[in-house]
Amino acid sequence: MKQFRALLEEVSACTHCAARLPHAPRPVVQAGPEARLLIVGQAPGSRVHETGIPWNDPSGERLRDWLQLPRERFYDERLVAIVPTGFCYPGKGRSGDLPPRPECAPLWHPRLLPMMPRIGLTLLIGSHAQKYYLRQNAKATLTETVAAYEEYLPRYLPLPHPSPRNQSWWKSNPWFGRELLPVLREQIERLLPEP
Repeated sequence: MKQFRALLEEVSACTHCAARLPHAPRPVVQAGPEARLLIVGQAPGSRVHETGIPWNDPSGERLRDWLQLPRERFYDERLVAIVPTGFCYPGKGRSGDLPPRPECAPLWHPRLLPMMPRIGLTLLIGSHAQKYYLRQNAKATLTETVAAYEEYLPRYLPLPHPSPRNQSWWKSNPWFGRELLPVLREQIERLLPEP
């Protein structure tokens, strides 16, 4: 536990990409050695950067609804680890936030993940997380990867990003709510049964 805390302090103090970020680095991560569920998303948005709380925005509200997890359980590091592919807010691009910095996941994930041996499922949210973890097993598009979710279970479950900007995606892919969300919720109940 002491070694884990020391590593989290090292992550929190990281300035590796400082010269390429629009603001001072503020790594946002939640992790504990007992965590059962790992959530790997993209990178913090501006609101998360301001508060330092992962998924503390409308996307997080939708994600918690998908998981059927109340805030207190979602933010319990003994249950849920949140380790994005980029720990700091990358800044705004022309059509939303910029991609996560490419240096972050290779630098920190190989050190953090082995210290969480109880992880039973990793949610890969968005194409950046899917490409990083699934490598050549990712499909040509995010939609194809998410639709092929059964290929990646029981280790991974790919999901679209729950951003409100993705409204058209939900409308075009009604199978997601009908088929995949029940599977996701079953997995969560299995891993994180109510006390």
